[in-house]
Amino acid sequence: MGVEAHATNERVTGRRWTVRLDPVGRGRADVRVSCSRPACAAQVLPSAAGGRTAAIAHLKAHLRAGPAPRPSVHCACRAEECHTHIRPAGPRERPVPWRCGGAVVLAVITDREGRWWQVMECCSRCAAAHPTAKVVATAPAAEASARNDGFRADAPAPATPGGPAATTPTFSAISPQFSHSATATATGTAVPQQASAPRSAARSAPRSARPTRKRPPRGRIAQRLVPHDLRPVALRDELTELGELFRAYQARTEPDLAMLADLHARKAEAFNAWAEVTADTGLRLDARRAEQAAATARLQHLHRIGQAPDGEGPAVVRLLTAPAQWNHARAVLAHVGENAPLPGAEARLLVVMVTLRTAQSGVGNLVGQDIKGLPLQDPEHLVGQLVQSGWLGISGTVEELIASRPESPTRISVPSLTPDEDDPGPFTFGRKLRPKLSGWAQRVVGEKKLRKGKTGADVRLLALALATGADGEGLLGPGGEGIGLDALSSWCSVDPADLPDLVDRLTAADWLAEADVTDTLLTGRLTERVLPLGCPLT
Repeated sequence: MGVEAHATNERVTGRRWTVRLDPVGRGRADVRVSCSRPACAAQVLPSAAGGRTAAIAHLKAHLRAGPAPRPSVHCACRAEECHTHIRPAGPRERPVPWRCGGAVVLAVITDREGRWWQVMECCSRCAAAHPTAKVVATAPAAEASARNDGFRADAPAPATPGGPAATTPTFSAISPQFSHSATATATGTAVPQQASAPRSAARSAPRSARPTRKRPPRGRIAQRLVPHDLRPVALRDELTELGELFRAYQARTEPDLAMLADLHARKAEAFNAWAEVTADTGLRLDARRAEQAAATARLQHLHRIGQAPDGEGPAVVRLLTAPAQWNHARAVLAHVGENAPLPGAEARLLVVMVTLRTAQSGVGNLVGQDIKGLPLQDPEHLVGQLVQSGWLGISGTVEELIASRPESPTRISVPSLTPDEDDPGPFTFGRKLRPKLSGWAQRVVGEKKLRKGKTGADVRLLALALATGADGEGLLGPGGEGIGLDALSSWCSVDPADLPDLVDRLTAADWLAEADVTDTLLTGRLTERVLPLGCPLT
């Protein structure tokens, strides 16, 4: 009898195998599908989507052709002693390993990214401990009950009604979806205790029928854990939901600033309530930062859709949208005013445009139309002067530069703008901003009414100066107090006595309104038509 008992207790560990989806190589799109079962050869698929489909089909084929879960096996995670199923502990509890119990099931576990699928023959309680487990087959409850009773040699074997037919496993009616995570809902079937079993065996048997008490998942928001015992419950639920919404927003492919502003506003309100409950100063500071983030996101959203912050009228949609870009534009104009190699308005205008083409690295491309589109009386002579002075370098001759077309531009260089180890150059903006600044200057200089009015280089230089010297409402000078005539005449490379005529030309071109020239100041405002070209003073 002892030999029979020993043979009965020699139960094997449950089966386990894994189907994986791995990249073939770095920078390649094809993937490899492999199975841990020795008879399965690896497959190479051209894409991740195709590999995932093949992996799921391979796993389902194993499930259809393989044997059902065996009710007499040990849980497959027995070798790990259930260390992967540690139940979360409360504030005053120690973590407790999950106990095995319930019927033997065949469960499929997957990771959240869909890179591997693992089939495990385990007990229903361990399957329920995995958040992504899906039970596809369950062993008969009667034999599971006999296994839970310990298969003692001195206890009579329980009667199995129905004979061998009762050992047929029951499969889930819903086919498993292995390509995404799903919380396991299948649990072990309740097993009635045998009336003839000894009381000691009944006391030692696992209570698989008793429902397992699970704590609700702990929420996380802004690197903070939401306590289980936080009251009121509505506040705890709001914080948990906000954390999930913020994580979902970060996974979006396109920003939605209106949604982000609403989330920050809700976060500020929830954190203020949380601070009132816990008297935590850090929460109040986080709430204040969330309020500021909500205001900033809402303002950015209004600017994007072209509305004023108060909602009363349309805002100005500017060509250069950020204060940093406006300051960089002013820095370029100031550098040209201080370092122009030749006198005169025409030379100053050409130097501005060439500087913006080469500002970031000291080199760039230029075509004949870029120069012939400027109001220059003798562009070839002027370019030749810049080359002779050493300020400008070109690949080829001046005639070839003037005749070059967009499909074959001329390479130019400005040595004073070329950075090196000792001198990073006069400008700090990057490669992405340089073409924006260059495009902005071309839009100002080549503005439609300035071209139709056949205005000269001095008028267009004044237009550049006023575009960068007005506030957000178009008023000239800091606080609308005007711009000094000496600064304007120096920048435009003209005599101060000539400025009133230039102002009249800009007024006729619908650039200026309410303009007034005194002995020292030019006051007025930019017209609404040209406000999008402005770089407001901040």
